Amino acid sequence: MNTEAEAAPVPPKATSFALLGPPNAGKTTLFNGLTGGRAKIGNYPGVTVEFRRGSFSLPGGEPAALIDLPGVTGLTPRSVDAAVTADVIHGRSTAIEAPDVLVIVIDAGQLRRHLPFAIEALSTGRPAIVALNMADLAERDGVKLDDRALEEALGVPVVPVTATRARGRQALLERLGEARPGPARTAADARKLADEVILEEPGLNTATRRLDRIVLHPVGGVALLLAILFFVFQAVFAWATPFMDGIEAGVAALGQAATVLPDGPVESLVVDGIIAGVGAVVVFLPQIVILFFFILLLEQTGYMARAAFLSDELMRRAGLHGRALIPLLSSFACAIPGMMAARTLESERDRLTTIMIAPLMTCSARLPVYAVLIAAFIPATEVGPFGLQGLVLFGLYLAGIVSAVIVAFILRKTATKGGQQTLLMELPTYKLPQAGDLFLGLWGRVKIFLRRAGTIIFAVSIVLWFLVSYPGDTLRESFAGRIGALLEPIFAPIGFTLEMVIALVPGLAAREVAVGVLGTVYAVGNAEENTGQLADVLAASWSLPAALAFIAWFVFAPQCVSTIAVARRETNSLKWTVFMVAYLFALAYLAAGATYWIAKALS
Repeated sequence: MNTEAEAAPVPPKATSFALLGPPNAGKTTLFNGLTGGRAKIGNYPGVTVEFRRGSFSLPGGEPAALIDLPGVTGLTPRSVDAAVTADVIHGRSTAIEAPDVLVIVIDAGQLRRHLPFAIEALSTGRPAIVALNMADLAERDGVKLDDRALEEALGVPVVPVTATRARGRQALLERLGEARPGPARTAADARKLADEVILEEPGLNTATRRLDRIVLHPVGGVALLLAILFFVFQAVFAWATPFMDGIEAGVAALGQAATVLPDGPVESLVVDGIIAGVGAVVVFLPQIVILFFFILLLEQTGYMARAAFLSDELMRRAGLHGRALIPLLSSFACAIPGMMAARTLESERDRLTTIMIAPLMTCSARLPVYAVLIAAFIPATEVGPFGLQGLVLFGLYLAGIVSAVIVAFILRKTATKGGQQTLLMELPTYKLPQAGDLFLGLWGRVKIFLRRAGTIIFAVSIVLWFLVSYPGDTLRESFAGRIGALLEPIFAPIGFTLEMVIALVPGLAAREVAVGVLGTVYAVGNAEENTGQLADVLAASWSLPAALAFIAWFVFAPQCVSTIAVARRETNSLKWTVFMVAYLFALAYLAAGATYWIAKALS
């Protein structure tokens, strides 16, 4: 009998491919198409640079790993993105093993601009294949390329790709196995080679040229940008209303169903704590989805780059680089990705200034706070063709933007004083948004919001219910009331009530938690008197000056603890982090106080 154990076969290591390319070359679309949108997001150690990891199958059925590296304009480490990407390619990264094959993704319609990058990537000596993405759009715009001549010159496979369609990706899949190292070339070679392989080049396509005459006009373009932003905030209120009403009805029905539980602590915890707290936040999901829909739409159509170009003059007057607009627009979603996006700025002073003002952009977590208070205290009337509630929301976002510009101007004249760089930005051609990418982007934001509602807000609601319910019979006698009473003297001069003060501290965990806290506080403390929706309860309980002061506080107050932690990590400075938190709290207190006393004097 053979006593030796048979060795289990070792599965072969999956070939790893890395997508590498400049911004706007369509890497994300190609990644989503190859992996089916299934990706894991990770961070490189030491820096908050994100990468995405996924898997797909080669034509023969063999498994393959796919890494989506940050979009960069070159591999010279002038920015954090470029440094991290270069480390991965050269095998110096501790987060990811060097990929077996580089898939160099460039825009077929922008070959003159992107070919130098492809040649630089090939000079690393790693096996590679070049994907001429958006080949269909290039053909539409009248660009004709000799891809065979380009392949012969580069010494690696060159494949026209349409990343948005399965058939358009098939040729790339079939030739991945042919990847090989290419010969070393120079930037001068890139210019000469482009002349040889571009058979026909009409310049900027007619549609883009005509649209840019309007979109980039120094007066009309700015007016259009403001009109688009104005429309977005009107839509956030107008379009979301029926969906919010449906969610509110569902939350109310769930709360009613939970009353079958025996009267007592368990029933109060479920109805007044969990359902009232979490439900008060989840109801604002439609508004957040609508906001992100427009942000993603503007990015995918190519308009966002134009917005940065239009804003360059204003940004320069404030001492910022025009490219800082992209991180600041990202901060409308959340200041964390906005701060992370600032790593694309080559100037350390520009990057630091952008990080310092990113929290002033109105993040999506503030939207529930604004929405419930606007619904409670601003009548749903029309001002001409516009809704008053949408106008107020637009004004709040505008207040954050104006404040950020002022703070940036002061910083650039003092703490971050230094020279400015000229804006060099590639304007992509206009494209129709891809429904799949749009859906995946929205779904990602929905998951983040619901995860926060199901974890942070859920946990805070339970803790708050306990603190509000025990040990006394009134709110002021409860644990939460006693804690709030310690802070109440500080906030009394700006008109804050005990309930407002109680909502502030948990709100540091996540801005939208403040709404859940108010839902729990009023559900527990006034269960019999206040049986309506939270907005109705607040309208009956707060004065208008106090409500306006509370809104003003949230325009300026520091965002969640996670944002502060990321600021510490991005700046690598405790001093700058403390400065950011201190100036934001000071602005919030002064703005809330001024709002309260002015509103009180006028009422």
